[in-house]
Amino acid sequence: MTDEAGFDEEGSALLSRLRVIEDQPLETRAEHLAQVYEELRSVLESGDSRTSA
Repeated sequence: MTDEAGFDEEGSALLSRLRVIEDQPLETRAEHLAQVYEELRSVLESGDSRTSA
């Protein structure tokens, strides 16, 4: 299901998570954004391996 902005539940959860991260001090923000980056990279890379098989 999508919301009025066109995001599904995962996208809305990600936006909420990013908003919380953006309100944190710079050092903490950098650490948490790096975690989000790694999680997204992992998801994208696993998607690539599924479609190329």
